[in-house]
Amino acid sequence: MGAASDDQDSREFLAGIRIGDLCSGIVAEVTRSRGVTVTLDGFPAHPLGSIWPSDVSWRGNRSAAVKGGQRITAEVIAVDLDEGHARLAMTATENPELWAFLKSRHRGEILSGTITAIERFGVFVALDDGPDHPVFPGVGFITIPELSWRHIDAVSDVVQVGQRVSCEFLQFDTWNGEARLSLRATQPDPFQAFADSIAVGQTLQGQVTKLVSFGVFVQVADGIEGLVRLQELTSTPVATPQDVVEAGAEVMVVVTDVDRERRTLTLSRRQASPDSR
Repeated sequence: MGAASDDQDSREFLAGIRIGDLCSGIVAEVTRSRGVTVTLDGFPAHPLGSIWPSDVSWRGNRSAAVKGGQRITAEVIAVDLDEGHARLAMTATENPELWAFLKSRHRGEILSGTITAIERFGVFVALDDGPDHPVFPGVGFITIPELSWRHIDAVSDVVQVGQRVSCEFLQFDTWNGEARLSLRATQPDPFQAFADSIAVGQTLQGQVTKLVSFGVFVQVADGIEGLVRLQELTSTPVATPQDVVEAGAEVMVVVTDVDRERRTLTLSRRQASPDSR
């Protein structure tokens, strides 16, 4: 009966908390894997607050940012009545100006800024009217796939440090405290334009770009590649694509499927040349 009553009390307490509220309390426990548990003001029975390691701090050693018995203030980012806890983020109170800026962004919003650094995993962008980031050279970040619709060999082929860009806002990355952006979303998708110009059953000429165990990839237009599966390479079965084609070879193929949503093109060499070996 006591446990049931305690569960009811905790649910009623949590029901009065809203996402975005600031809550204070005392750190009950700190673990490297599970993060921080917090005994919230107004409910001393047991800890109801939890802070994931990623939400403790954006700086340095996150696990060392708080200690047991420390009084903290954090923002509520989720409330789970069934599990009986509120998820908190100290990152919100660590740099309130940055957090407020990122929270106010909306998916699809166009943000402008300047490329400040190029890394192997993406590029940082200092956003106009945005605050400085306490750790990174920009509050905006574009991953490599979001730079261009086309395959790129080097980031410098697309952007340079100091270049002005306008990007679409994708999401607020609470782990790093940054705005995830897309440069390619502001540009026409060449695959959709290509899909408008062709039809299933149409014959195209292309160049083999890559051989894999299940078939070959063929480039049929600038930046557009399609897959010819192993069984669609020839009219007679082959064990490997190397048995019949090599990278760089010019081939005729037939379009067998165009998937606009997945941006995939499926081709057949066998149907283009029924007697090919």
